Amino acid sequence: MTDLLPSVIVETNPQPDAAIIWLHGLGSDGHDFESLVPTLSLSPDLGVRFVFPHAPKRPVTINGGMEMRAWYDIYEMTLERKVDMANIDESYHQIEALIEDQVQQGILADRIIVAGFSQGGVIAYQAMLRTKRTLAGVLALSTYLVNGDAVSESVDCTNGQTPILIHHGSQDPIVAPVLGTQARDLLVSKGFSVSYQSYPMPHSVCPEQVNDISVWLNERLA
Repeated sequence: MTDLLPSVIVETNPQPDAAIIWLHGLGSDGHDFESLVPTLSLSPDLGVRFVFPHAPKRPVTINGGMEMRAWYDIYEMTLERKVDMANIDESYHQIEALIEDQVQQGILADRIIVAGFSQGGVIAYQAMLRTKRTLAGVLALSTYLVNGDAVSESVDCTNGQTPILIHHGSQDPIVAPVLGTQARDLLVSKGFSVSYQSYPMPHSVCPEQVNDISVWLNERLA
């Protein structure tokens, strides 16, 4: 059994029946998106448990080997994005353990959404593609897809019909917008259910986007 990552927990109702596991970006921590919860304007009828895990600390090559919270090591800032797949595999298993923990607490898998920003989105994609649990949805923010050659056809994936919402900033200097559209195009070509929206913003989150996320979450969990 994988040890559970320490996480910030926010519940919108004393008896939640849905969960959103939200993964932060490089160098941040589980508190990064905690303040977003009230702005998401979730229906008062919904009981949602937000799980914001802290990534482990590890040296990051592109930052001079400095140790920080990271889901995996990044070797270079190119469009090819050479990354440490062993770290990504480890992080996937840690998120899978969080999904299983929510199921053990009584939340059905199809009431669980996995969301991720930047590095966290990379792991969110991995969770969607590899878990044997059918999820309620996947939210991929300002991120990219690694190991695309390993992506199977949607008919061969447990989450082949799970709604995927991809958001990206058109002015993103950290994760080039083309990486977001490449992920979209690959997943669409494999038959996955993808929605894509671009916003005039850098590597961040904007109010218009938060409103769109709110609508999507309320629909997914209604």
